[in-house]
Amino acid sequence: MSAVFSLTMVAETLRISAPYACAAAGGVWAERSGVIQIGLEGVLLTSAFTSVAVAHATGSAALGVVAGVIAGAAISVGHGLLVEKARVDAVVSGIALNLSAMAGTRLALRGLYGSASNSPAIEGFRFGPTGSAGWSLLARVFADPVTLLAIAAVVATPFVLARTRLGLRVRAAGENPVAAAAVGVDVTRVRLSALAISGAVCALGGVHLAFDQHRFESGMSNGRGFIALAAVVVSGWRAGRAAMACLAFGALEALQIVLQDQARKGSLGDLVQLLPYVATLLVLAFAAGRSAAPKGLGKPAEE
Repeated sequence: MSAVFSLTMVAETLRISAPYACAAAGGVWAERSGVIQIGLEGVLLTSAFTSVAVAHATGSAALGVVAGVIAGAAISVGHGLLVEKARVDAVVSGIALNLSAMAGTRLALRGLYGSASNSPAIEGFRFGPTGSAGWSLLARVFADPVTLLAIAAVVATPFVLARTRLGLRVRAAGENPVAAAAVGVDVTRVRLSALAISGAVCALGGVHLAFDQHRFESGMSNGRGFIALAAVVVSGWRAGRAAMACLAFGALEALQIVLQDQARKGSLGDLVQLLPYVATLLVLAFAAGRSAAPKGLGKPAEE
């Protein structure tokens, strides 16, 4: 039991939670503006691949981070343009985004690196002490620039949405786009701005995922975007609550790793792997019908 209440457990929880929390914060930005965004998985994959490809090509981890964030923002805005300008159904666009990212990253892996499974290793950021002790792991978490950026973006999201003019306009566009347009708010522009921020924040999760592994692996998002979207719904589209839900899920996944190490072999280890997913299903079942989506979610902006 001592392993459960340890610095290692804290470090693993923070490390695992970062991609989920970034994707959830990105989902809140998009959906509070009124645009359904089920393409978080695609944003994670695209940003992860782009960051690794640029870092590998240039030898600069910093440029890799910037490129990943730009890629995430760009495809999120592309989703917004399809929904707001071309009037494509947001669910269809989101599914297309996810499928395109899955197939596109595999194609790019084969084209650039001759492999459909993973990219060459990159250096990334390697700050902090070495070793496997709990304090060393925790120090490396807080010395990692991508983790710090992810934490800052997730923490800033509820404040910006609640306390700034931009946040007010985003919430107005999501709650009542007709009323917002009537008082002079350019709803389409606000939604596209929110989607750019959504993509950038979610992209930090993809970059974190890739840099944590020091490579890109095909399908490495592994459903994190969908779980983050579930956290958004369970939280009632509140960024702070969504981040806490992701932190809880990260703790469960970290607990699974700790318990699996304890179990080592046998069916217990296999059952332990199911812990985070069973917990997610239970929470979703409990929250069904209890969360109220933004009233303007999925409604078109008035031209």
